[in-house]
Amino acid sequence: MAAITALLMLCGNVIGGQAGLMIALVMAVVMNVGTYWFSDKLVLRMTRAIPLEPSQAPALYEMTERLSQRAGIPMPKLYLIPDASPNAFATGRNPSHSAVAVNQGLLDLLSQDEVEGVVAHEIAHIRNRDTLISTVAATFAGAIGMLGNMAMFAGMFAGGDQDRPNPLALLVMAIGAPIAATLIQLGISRTREYSADRTAAELVGRPDGLQNALLKLERGSQLVPNHSMSTSTAHMCIVNPLTGRQAMGMMQSLFSTHPPIAERVRRLEETRSA
Repeated sequence: MAAITALLMLCGNVIGGQAGLMIALVMAVVMNVGTYWFSDKLVLRMTRAIPLEPSQAPALYEMTERLSQRAGIPMPKLYLIPDASPNAFATGRNPSHSAVAVNQGLLDLLSQDEVEGVVAHEIAHIRNRDTLISTVAATFAGAIGMLGNMAMFAGMFAGGDQDRPNPLALLVMAIGAPIAATLIQLGISRTREYSADRTAAELVGRPDGLQNALLKLERGSQLVPNHSMSTSTAHMCIVNPLTGRQAMGMMQSLFSTHPPIAERVRRLEETRSA
């Protein structure tokens, strides 16, 4: 987070000195206030999530309530997404205003123990405030992308040589800054997945439910097309809903929103002896 904030300020400074830096800060604050208050409502609306009542899913409600108590947070609201692609995500600005949404495909595919591992993972995200961290990181990355576009226009339409910023610095910023911001954002997302996996195993008391769920979800998300998540919200899901059938190469792993499932399963195995 410090790195992505520093990158935002550097971009503002390159474009307009102190004034540009202040504009970048104001932009980041305004965007973060908006995402802090409204991101959960927006993503639930975008995914067509339907509120779940206790009578509709009593086992899921009991499971979520029990895990929330173990995590020491209020029980999040539960939502169902009518999507056959198996996945789940958590959202909300803090534990008191949070929600867990599960795809119908996930409930159809997983056993009770595996669903428990997934719910524990999402509750871990809420307890660790990862939903807020990922939202802020995405907002900063978006702001840096906007500044990159501004840098291109500044290089094209600036006045005389005295007023024109260094063209090489503008070129580097216009191309490199958005890429660097995206890499930092995705790095944050991957790190938080490992942390949520570990916390989920602690909440449940064993890792095998989540391990089996991750393997099934990876295969299921490759076979069943996703119809609810976009590139801007994919990082929120427990597994990447946009993987398709591509292999995880070096470049793809750098730009992936999630760490490799095999590595997540391996790290979960290490929690047995921890």
